[in-house]
Amino acid sequence: MRIALVGNPNCGKTALFNALTGSRQKVANYAGVTVERKEGRFVTPAGRPVRLLDLPGTYSLRARSPDEEITREAVLGRLAGEVPPELLLCVVDATNLRLAIRLVLELRQVGRPMVLAVNMFDIARHRGVAIDLDRLSAELGIPVVTSVAVRRGGTQDLLARLDAAIAALPAGAQAPMQWAPHDRRGLRALQREADRIIAAAVRPPTRPDTATSRLDAVLLHPVAGTLILLLLLFLMFQAVFSWAAPPMEAIKAGFDALAGLAGSVLPEGLLRSFVRDGLIGGVGAVLVFLPQILILFLFILLLEDFGYMARAAFLMDRIMGGAGLHGRAFIPLLSSFACAIPGIMATRVIDSRRDRLATILVAPLMTCSARIPVYTLIIAAFIPNREVWGGLELQGLVMFGLYAMGILSALGVSFVLKRVVWRGVPPEPFMLELPDYKRPSARNVLYGLWQRAKAFLRRAGTTILAMMVVIWFLASVPRPPEGATDPAITYSFAAKIGRFMEPVLSPIGFNWQINVALVPGMAAREVAVASLGTVYSIEANDESAAELGHALAGSWSLATALALLAWYVFAPQCASTLATVRRETGSWRWPAFLFAYMLALAYAAAFVTFRVAVALGGG
Repeated sequence: MRIALVGNPNCGKTALFNALTGSRQKVANYAGVTVERKEGRFVTPAGRPVRLLDLPGTYSLRARSPDEEITREAVLGRLAGEVPPELLLCVVDATNLRLAIRLVLELRQVGRPMVLAVNMFDIARHRGVAIDLDRLSAELGIPVVTSVAVRRGGTQDLLARLDAAIAALPAGAQAPMQWAPHDRRGLRALQREADRIIAAAVRPPTRPDTATSRLDAVLLHPVAGTLILLLLLFLMFQAVFSWAAPPMEAIKAGFDALAGLAGSVLPEGLLRSFVRDGLIGGVGAVLVFLPQILILFLFILLLEDFGYMARAAFLMDRIMGGAGLHGRAFIPLLSSFACAIPGIMATRVIDSRRDRLATILVAPLMTCSARIPVYTLIIAAFIPNREVWGGLELQGLVMFGLYAMGILSALGVSFVLKRVVWRGVPPEPFMLELPDYKRPSARNVLYGLWQRAKAFLRRAGTTILAMMVVIWFLASVPRPPEGATDPAITYSFAAKIGRFMEPVLSPIGFNWQINVALVPGMAAREVAVASLGTVYSIEANDESAAELGHALAGSWSLATALALLAWYVFAPQCASTLATVRRETGSWRWPAFLFAYMLALAYAAAFVTFRVAVALGGG
């Protein structure tokens, strides 16, 4: 049985999807596009197996963005490679029914069997909203049931109603549906009908709950709200260092013990070097940063679940609008702190192609989680771990400064694009629905963290591992000649490649070891740290691998370290990001432009940083 899950953004649809399917779900992309496809499986109380497709949120079948187009085509059964759904499960937010009921009326006109799930029913009842479910069902002509996706047992009534709806379905496969989009007059008529149904079936509270409005009075204040937003971002980056220290030490100790075991068990030679320096040293140098990445995601997931993200976008609209970005660009840009790929994909919520393209071109300047291993490695090695300004950590301040540089550079590039590339194009108006504040669901947050940890570990076990094998080979072959006194890596292919690049990169202070790490870093930025770990492990003596941070502190000047930090603020994107930009824009012209301007910015920033640091005595 194929059921499609449909609803407005922020209606609790994803929470309901997680509650129904649990861990029995998979995420991929629709054929030919980068829109995320989420599918899960569950079994109803009557024993019927169900395949549930979670469609992107939409306000209307008119489809003004790529996400909404996928939803419309899937509902109509016209999506290539997708079997038409046999039943629609439409989810609405019980506290915000006006736009949701209009979407239900559009879906009803499609003609597919449908069940309406009134989600967050407990919150609506707590606020004094009375919903006559029988009247609502009679007005809409479809089964209506309540659900509380974030509470245990909150989907039992929904599952029972789904069993009844499935039993009543006609036999045979569902065919593609015919549907004509409404003009403005038709949409106004639909909205009037939705308002009439709400007036007949919903009684608003006599004394409306004002918790959301009281919070908004502070959090949306032009001054206080902006300061609170900056404080939240600052605390996030402080936590990336302070909270993550104990688990990072534990992971590092585990990999050190594993490397020591491999060194004692395996005989001296290429096999021991491969296992200890290539596999354990390379992959371990990346996995040690997993706690910091999860802490960053924890903050983002909590703020999304709480309902604060839309407020942050509202607060940033004036600043971003002055730089040539749409207010809706804030959420894709914030998502890019985790990874530029979902951030670029999230630009599909922006209606205007110009605004969407501008956001795509600056999203990679946000400091993604792949940069965190590079930043934290260099900061820990070269920046003293001491408190300044009344208890603030100096290392956290430096990290916050690097993030701030990424944000400011994104605004600056957007400002230039607006006045050079899109001069004279009027901006689109900014309209955004602010959801009510809700207590974050621990289950949803933990599940989101697990999904991201799994993705990071999969990346470490595939792309990073493969690149480590290549780096180890280049750093180990050919073997040094008889009687050689220099470290073995000096005679390797890696050293030859690094020294070949020196005429171009030595003006910005990079040595050949850094040059070697930059090339595989194009596959994934984390690989740069793993590459340095492999190179310096092999370069160390045979008795023990060098601890990477100490090795760097002993080999680099402060000017070189700062130049590399500046390089990675603007570093050209990994290949996956460039491929995503190609798919989103439909042309190689924009990924080529993105790569070229970021490479130019990275080189210029590293050159200026290195020269200034040398002039100030850091060389």
